[in-house]
Amino acid sequence: MKLINGGVCAAKGYMAAGIHCGIRKNKEKKDLALIASSVKANAAAVYTTNLVKGAPLTVTKLHLTDGKAQAVICNSGNANTCNADGIEIAETMSCLTAEALGIQASDVVIASTGVIGQPLPIAPIADGIPQLAALLSENGSADACEAIMTTDTKKKEVAVEFTLGGKTCCLGGIAKGSGMIHPNMATMLVFLTTDAAVSSTMLQKALSGDVRKSFNMISVDGDTSTNDMVVLLANGLAGNSEVCEEGEDFDAFMCALNTVTVQLCRMIAGDGEGATKLLECTVKGAKDEENARIIARSVISSSLTKAAMFGEDANWGRVLCAIGYSGAEVDVNRVGVTFHSAAGDVTVCENGAGVPFSEEHAARVLHETEIDICITLGDGAAEASAWGCDLSYEYVKINGDYRT
Repeated sequence: MKLINGGVCAAKGYMAAGIHCGIRKNKEKKDLALIASSVKANAAAVYTTNLVKGAPLTVTKLHLTDGKAQAVICNSGNANTCNADGIEIAETMSCLTAEALGIQASDVVIASTGVIGQPLPIAPIADGIPQLAALLSENGSADACEAIMTTDTKKKEVAVEFTLGGKTCCLGGIAKGSGMIHPNMATMLVFLTTDAAVSSTMLQKALSGDVRKSFNMISVDGDTSTNDMVVLLANGLAGNSEVCEEGEDFDAFMCALNTVTVQLCRMIAGDGEGATKLLECTVKGAKDEENARIIARSVISSSLTKAAMFGEDANWGRVLCAIGYSGAEVDVNRVGVTFHSAAGDVTVCENGAGVPFSEEHAARVLHETEIDICITLGDGAAEASAWGCDLSYEYVKINGDYRT
C-alpha cells in the first residue's frame, strides 16, 4: 500500500469539480462541489447522531436505500437545516444534478454545510450546476475540496493504492471539518471513492466498523453538528472479484480505508478552529479496546487539557482528571503519562503519581505543532488513539461572529 495523489479522483472512473456559484458573498471562495462516477457505484454512509438533522441527510438516506449512487452534490455557506422548504430544496438539487449528468435523481447524494436556520436559495445552485458538470475533471479533487470548506484553513484530501485479488485498486477522499467536531458520528463531511469492487453490504460493514476507530475518535470543541456524514462509493472499475464476505480481501480493503480515514482525521483535528497544535492521544495497556477508546476520547475532549497544550504547560493533572471522569474501568494507581513531540519526550506521571521533570524541557516538547499524549494503563494489552487540537483565544473569536 502506498500514498498517491489525486484525492477523490485517484480511483478509476471518478471526476470532480468545484466553483463559486453565489451562495457565499465572497466570490473568491468556491461554494459548490460535484463528484461523479462514470458508472453507478455501490454506496454506504454514516450520519450525524444529532436529533436535529439537515434536510440533505434526510434525502440522502432515502436515495441510498438501495445501496447505490453515482454522484455527490455539495454546497457550502448554508446548511439547509431547520428550513420549511429544506427537503424540497435538497430534492431539487438532486434533480438538477441528475439532469446535468444524465443519471437518476435517486442516485445523487446531497450535502450542505454552513450556517443553520437560513433559507438556501436554489437559483445560484440551479445556475451553477450546468457549469459545474461541464468542468468535471480527473484533476478536479482539489477544486471540489475547496468548495466544501467553511472555516477550514487547509484542504483535506488523501489517496492510497493497494491490491485486491491481484488487481491494483485506489481509494481516496476529501473532507471538510474545522468546528463543531466531536466524537459522536459523524462530525464533518467526508466523501470517499474507490474503484475496488465491494458489495453494498460489505461496504457498509467496512465504513461502520472503521468510523469507530477514526471519525468517532476526533474532537475539536465538543459540539456535534447537524449536517455531517461520511459517504463511500465503490464503482468496481479496478476489476477485482467483488468482495462479498469477510476474508483476506476484506481485511486489505479495511486497511486501505483506515489509512485514508486516519489521515483525514489528523487533518481535521489539526485544522480545528483557532488551533495551533495537533494533539494525538494514544492509550496502551487497557483491559479492552472499549476502555482504551473511552479514555482517549475523554482526554482529547478535555477543555482543560486542550488549554494546557495551547499554553505549553505540562499540566499532567488535567490528563489524569479526564481519565478519572471518563467512565472507563481503570486502575488509576498504574497510570503513566508521557508527552512526546519532535523535540523529545517528557515523562510526567508514573503509577498514578507525578515524577520530577524539567519544566524547561517540557515547554520545548510542547512548543511543537504536533503533540502526542501517551498514556499507559497496565491493565491489559488493548490500545486506541484519538485526535484533537488545542483550545486557543482564536476559537472564541471565530465563533463569536460566525453567523454575521
